Amino acid sequence: MKPAPFEYVRATSLDDAVAALEASGGTAKILAGGQSLVPMLNFRLVDAPLFVDINGLSDLAGIAVAADGGLAVGALTRHRELEISPEIRDRFPVIHEAMKHVAHLAIRNRGTIGGSLSHADPAAELPAMCVLLDAMLDITGPVGVRTVAARDFFHGPLSTDLADDEILTAVAFPALPAGTGWGFEEMAQRHGDFAVAGAAATVSLKDGIVAEARLALFGVDDTPIRADAAETILTGQRPEPDLFDKAAGAARAAVNPMNDLHGSADYRRHLTGVLARRVLKAACGRAA
Repeated sequence: MKPAPFEYVRATSLDDAVAALEASGGTAKILAGGQSLVPMLNFRLVDAPLFVDINGLSDLAGIAVAADGGLAVGALTRHRELEISPEIRDRFPVIHEAMKHVAHLAIRNRGTIGGSLSHADPAAELPAMCVLLDAMLDITGPVGVRTVAARDFFHGPLSTDLADDEILTAVAFPALPAGTGWGFEEMAQRHGDFAVAGAAATVSLKDGIVAEARLALFGVDDTPIRADAAETILTGQRPEPDLFDKAAGAARAAVNPMNDLHGSADYRRHLTGVLARRVLKAACGRAA
């Protein structure tokens, strides 16, 4: 199929892009990497009278070290840049690992972090990374810039906190404690497919005791989620096989997966427990 007729404008500044969205009355769409939008457009799952191309806004791209040792990432930063960035690899190796699972190289060369987050597919890796790492998202609209926590940004499948006249412009990843270990696992039917189920974790140890644990799950609920109960089970405890089993059980109980062609809800729930145990064990091992 081919898309319905539409108008196209190439923004020369962020203000131009926001003004075009506002003038459209909320009917225009942003075009960045286009790796999700263009297929949906061709299948007429999206029908907008105007597309605002922001690829010329180079100041929305790039990775910079923040004052706290974390990273600030522009929304136009391509997946491939995240994958090969030494700053990402050194400070957030869990993101470095996750990027290897994002689609295929041709798509990673064009797709953007802002596009992935704004699309909000519950099985996508980057939204899960933002939820796991307590990222803060900068959103620009007609009244200025506001900042939203990643855990509050995703409302449901393909649904976010973005208003029709707003653009996601930057993502801030706060620094992790020194010596934090990490784990990442996902199960997909083929390499590059969206995950049937996935899990990612970071763990910080102090004197052999879990000082902080984070566990994010994706592909198994309407949004990527944090397994708060599992994190509570781990915190303050010495990592042991029985503890991982309890945390995995809490992770299974936390999700509300769907049935589809790729797997039943029960299958996804089972995978959640298996993958959660693996990533927590790996994170503790790396932290030690």
